[in-house]
Amino acid sequence: MKHECAAPLVGDHLALDLLNTEARGDDGAVDYWHGGDEVLGWLAAVGIHPAVAGAVDRAALLAQAGKLRTLARRLVTRHKAGAADDIRGLNAYLDAYLSAPHVARGNDGVLVLSRIARGDAIACLLGPVAEAVAQLLAEGDFALVKQCEHPDCILWFYDRTKAHKRRWCSMAVCGNRYKAAQFRKKSGAVVI
Repeated sequence: MKHECAAPLVGDHLALDLLNTEARGDDGAVDYWHGGDEVLGWLAAVGIHPAVAGAVDRAALLAQAGKLRTLARRLVTRHKAGAADDIRGLNAYLDAYLSAPHVARGNDGVLVLSRIARGDAIACLLGPVAEAVAQLLAEGDFALVKQCEHPDCILWFYDRTKAHKRRWCSMAVCGNRYKAAQFRKKSGAVVI
């Protein structure tokens, strides 16, 4: 079964792409996850393809993914503001994510070390996402964790540009919208 991902993948970090599964549109808040299939589509788009996906309870997956997203948003926002927060909820996701090292030969014959998820299907799916949130909080440079500067956008990104001057989630979308609005403002153009 193929699952599509509609959420923008502009965060340059899995934890921030998680936050970006909620956005703001012309009509207000946009949640890209309406069901477990959308969550599975997003997980596939970010490279999480465990074998358990076919057997997962989609309603429970949606509920747990939504809780993880809410938790991650709170933790990232508070960490960005320099405030401490309770991380026990994040540790609950990490504790449930059981995995084991596994070595196998790749197509080219070279040995590749990876981790194989074991245990509960939802924990296997969301564990790598929770681990990315933990990694961002523990090791990320929060001077580079930014929100788009467009006033109508709430998307997050990790600024990996050389000069660390990135301002927009996407130059093609928010950057151009902002520049066009500034041009109209300066030129006195009337928009109908």
